[in-house]
Amino acid sequence: MGSVSLKIGDGTARFRRATVCSSAVNILMIFSVITTNLFALFAFTSSPKDLHTHHLLHKNFSLISEQVTLILREIDLSQKKLAQIEKDLLGYESIDLSRNNTANELKLFLHRHHLPLGKDSKTGITEMVSSVGHSCDKSSDLLSQYMSYKVSGPCLNDWSVAQKLVLKGCEPLPRRRCFAKTISKVGLLHPFPTSLWEPPVNNTVNWSGLGCKSFECLKGKKLSRDCIGCFDLVNGYENQKFVKSRSKNDFLVDDVLTLGGGGIRIGLDVGGGSGSFGAVMAERNVTVVTTTLNVGAPFSEFIAARGLFPLFLSLDHRFPFYDNVFDLVRAASGLDGGGRQEKLEFLIFDIDRVLRGGGLFWLDNFYCVDEEKKRVLTRLIERFGYKKLKWVVGEKVDSLGSGKSQAVLSAVLQKPVRV
Repeated sequence: MGSVSLKIGDGTARFRRATVCSSAVNILMIFSVITTNLFALFAFTSSPKDLHTHHLLHKNFSLISEQVTLILREIDLSQKKLAQIEKDLLGYESIDLSRNNTANELKLFLHRHHLPLGKDSKTGITEMVSSVGHSCDKSSDLLSQYMSYKVSGPCLNDWSVAQKLVLKGCEPLPRRRCFAKTISKVGLLHPFPTSLWEPPVNNTVNWSGLGCKSFECLKGKKLSRDCIGCFDLVNGYENQKFVKSRSKNDFLVDDVLTLGGGGIRIGLDVGGGSGSFGAVMAERNVTVVTTTLNVGAPFSEFIAARGLFPLFLSLDHRFPFYDNVFDLVRAASGLDGGGRQEKLEFLIFDIDRVLRGGGLFWLDNFYCVDEEKKRVLTRLIERFGYKKLKWVVGEKVDSLGSGKSQAVLSAVLQKPVRV
């Protein structure tokens, strides 16, 4: 049974579900009331000869009352502990919303919303809890800056603040009630599939917060190992990647698709630079989602201008996809965040989760740095029991580092069907 409380003033009703602890309290209270009444009845009807017996009963009743009080105290303490555990599990409850600089919009967003009809019979939940990253508490000043805006007005041009929060682990970000800055792209976007290899115009991008203010500036930049001149779609190597190889570690798309036996339809490109892998796959009727961040360049807008699917997401975030949905997952050196082995394990386990049984995991030119790194990665991959369809270890010059040759691993692995 549940209890109902009505607040006539604001016209709202809240439904609370009964818990095991609250039922136990009710039973103990009923027991105390009955015991007290019986004791009173006995006191009024007993004779003087029963005074000794009455004294003993009174003593026993006092002991019972003390025990009931202790039990009630323990139940109350247990309820408080359970509430604290729930707050810790939810994560955002650790955010101190009583700070003076906390934005009112953040407080409103994080407020719990009770279901109007009480407990949902299918899910068992009684209230809706807004999602926000647990690490947001460590960047409360930035978070309040991000959530300080005029409701129903234009959002501040603060995408760089949002990305700083994401990179600090504040992911997902809270939703906002303001209108994001728009850029007129009417007549500036090329039709598909011409858009795949036609350079977007500068006016289709928000360049605020970036060092470069044009694609011409970005063409010669070395932004990462996987993005060296990756914004040059005409004169650079970008339009030849995945269709022409420069070393034995460069696998061709058509060869990989053949290994998939014709069952490759949708894929995930983890940290896919400017989206050229998605473009090559789109020409072969394969839909690819590319995870991006705008670190040093407008990757998200550039990929979208090509008619492809960018997903603004850091590698520390759990992939927002259901289990076993992708036919192919490709990842390159961006997979290595430079952290501990466990960090890489968390990421590869999540890749394994979203990859279907029989699907392909393409590890593309992964820099191993040294022999120990190669052994760690090899042992990690072997734990999953994947079938090695292609496995090539070679050397490449580290163009971002010392310029020395380093070992690189390229592999196409097939996920087993686990029962």
